[in-house]
Amino acid sequence: MGEPDRVEPPDSVDPVSAEPVDPDEPRRYPSTLGGGFYLVVLGVVGFALVLVSLGEWRNGIRLFGGSLLLAAAVRLVLPTRNAGMLAVRHKVLDALILLALGGSLIFLAGSIPDQPGAF
Repeated sequence: MGEPDRVEPPDSVDPVSAEPVDPDEPRRYPSTLGGGFYLVVLGVVGFALVLVSLGEWRNGIRLFGGSLLLAAAVRLVLPTRNAGMLAVRHKVLDALILLALGGSLIFLAGSIPDQPGAF
């Protein structure tokens, strides 16, 4: 029994896209409303991480969690075709994961007691 014949892929395959693409039209960034909210959430998370690194960890983690809650609300409101990078799985599953993570971060930031001698 020999090895099966190899099938070579075609040289050119058209890209698969949800929207028709006009090569003469300039690209708009972000191309969806959800993409804009994604960039806002990403910016807030970056700022929250700066706060954490400066020693304001509790406020930074609360801000991080709040941005995830904002992302969950936006994911629930926007239709899937406009959700951009906020859409990973089914709408409800995406929102539940973001709600669980954001709520957990806010809860943990509030429930961890202050350490003696900490500033």
